[in-house]
Amino acid sequence: MKTTIITGSSGLIGSEAVRHFASSGFDVIGLDNDMRAQFFGPQASTRRTTQDLQGEFPNFRAIDVDIRDDDVVNRIFAENAKDLALIIHTAAQPSHDWAARDPHTDFSVNAVGTMNLLEATRHHAPDATFIFTSTNKVYGDTPNYLPLVETDTRLELPEDHKWYGGIDTTMSIDHTTHSLFGVSKASADLMVQEYGRYFNIPTVCFRGGCLTGPNHAGAQLHGFLAYLMRSTVSGTPYTIFGYEGKQVRDNIHAHDVVSAFEAFHAAPRVSAVYNLGGGRFSNCSMREAIMLCEEISGKTLDWTLSDQARIGDHRWWISDLSDFHRDYPDWNHEYDLETTLREIHDRNADRWLAAA
Repeated sequence: MKTTIITGSSGLIGSEAVRHFASSGFDVIGLDNDMRAQFFGPQASTRRTTQDLQGEFPNFRAIDVDIRDDDVVNRIFAENAKDLALIIHTAAQPSHDWAARDPHTDFSVNAVGTMNLLEATRHHAPDATFIFTSTNKVYGDTPNYLPLVETDTRLELPEDHKWYGGIDTTMSIDHTTHSLFGVSKASADLMVQEYGRYFNIPTVCFRGGCLTGPNHAGAQLHGFLAYLMRSTVSGTPYTIFGYEGKQVRDNIHAHDVVSAFEAFHAAPRVSAVYNLGGGRFSNCSMREAIMLCEEISGKTLDWTLSDQARIGDHRWWISDLSDFHRDYPDWNHEYDLETTLREIHDRNADRWLAAA
């Protein structure tokens, strides 16, 4: 039976990948040490998810391991080299703000941890598909210099602009402010590409927009839509940072992310790079997201506006998915924004109210 190793296996995308590939007949090895609780507090702990996955899937084995531990990572890959067909790397420190508090930890997790996984793949499973969940933050704040126009609820590109349909991978990652998080992820992104080219490993960087879904913990520093809905449901005050709340994000459900993983693994390429997000199909401004959360929950969010934007944060981001659609024409979104938010609400509202 084929084996997949999934890092960050109890996080949003990792747990979705575990469910998908375990259900598809893979032996799944999950590497996760619950650093989310260290990053964002006990409410972000992934321990319960790990336990749920172990109870649901007998072909899932969870290993408590830090991907910065090169010796342990190498041993796990060596022990499973014979059947190892797929590596899905989702483990990360994912927050702009947290990275500035502890740059060393941020870089060691995001960049050094990725290199450890690539080296283990190179030596033990060079034919395995290596999928990396990168980020649109590798482009830094270059999108902030686009000629955006302001409407009542959002910032928007003119319809005749070349990136109106979404930003593609020709956007430069140079001469821009990335945030320290963006730098560590860009370093990992480039290493994934180079290991593909140097060693002919089938690798891909998926530069994600806002990845979301009902399994997001809804922590303040990470998980935009989940935390927004949680605040609306629980009555927690919410602060919007900058841009009058008109900054635009595209949002893609974890299910659609993992289905893109599956499509790539079925026909992998060497050193591929794709932007992956909601695109024009699923996007919103902060103000639009608040209105939709209030409509779905029947409650009013207590929100305030700060004029201090986060360093490297985007005023506008919509992904161009045309390259991925060209290479994998059978893939498409299944979840639009409203469907995603309703699922987040329905799956979590009672629990959030009980904890408030």
